[in-house]
Amino acid sequence: MENMQLAKRVRAFRKLKGYTQQELAAKCGISLAVLGAIERGNRRAEEQVLIKVAEALGVSVQELRNG
Repeated sequence: MENMQLAKRVRAFRKLKGYTQQELAAKCGISLAVLGAIERGNRRAEEQVLIKVAEALGVSVQELRNG
């Protein structure tokens, strides 16, 4: 359940910022496959990855997790 909420929030913030998955993955230094899996809720984001995603999106980790 937590993965799906996080997945939806990452996707929503990414789209709000106007980034493609490829652009956000590059900004975070992760592969497109990893970001895609996180956004689908198929992969739990490691803390370091979550921090990079939050920074790239200009939001806090807390906002990504809970809103």
